[in-house]
Amino acid sequence: MTVKKTDIKVPKKRLRPENREQQILEEAVSFFAEKGISGKTRELAARLGITQPLLYRYFPTKRDLIEGVFEKVYLHNLNPEWLKTITDRDRTLQDRLCEFYRSYSAATYRYDWIRVYMFSALMGEEMNRRYTKLIEKEILTPICVELREHCGMPSNKRVSQAELDHIWVLHGGLFYFAIRKHIYHGRVSKNFPAVVERAVNAMLEGTRSISANL
Repeated sequence: MTVKKTDIKVPKKRLRPENREQQILEEAVSFFAEKGISGKTRELAARLGITQPLLYRYFPTKRDLIEGVFEKVYLHNLNPEWLKTITDRDRTLQDRLCEFYRSYSAATYRYDWIRVYMFSALMGEEMNRRYTKLIEKEILTPICVELREHCGMPSNKRVSQAELDHIWVLHGGLFYFAIRKHIYHGRVSKNFPAVVERAVNAMLEGTRSISANL
């Protein structure tokens, strides 16, 4: 009897636990970006070609999986060099902010990042609030301090909510560029560095005229 090659079942290669965990996380990021946080783990397991019990061996609950996605998509993309760039007073603030937003956008303004963030926000997920607080503390507050120096404002007081709101307008405006691209699938400029430069310049020029009110 001749055995056809198509009749031979080749066993699937078993992955090392750490590799399997990364495989699950990577597919989960794509899955949640497509389906939203409400996507079912049963469907995710099917896409991975594994059983749901095996998925739960690595992530016992869906909450554990979401936390893993949060760490992979958001926390692992935070670059400690960003703060060094923002606070380097040997360079102009305009130059520093333009470089920061070019680097930040490359790390975060991606299809999976933006869509997971928006889906989780609509579901009321805590990870959005955690990320917002983190960015406000580690990035936007230092920018406020540097903006004070740039405008000759007193630096011996706590950063106010008005100052943070002012910087959020810049930060949120650039973020909306990514939303238009990845959520609305709208037409956007191909020259994002130029968009950043114009936005930063407008913010810096405008801040001088309203600094007394911040």
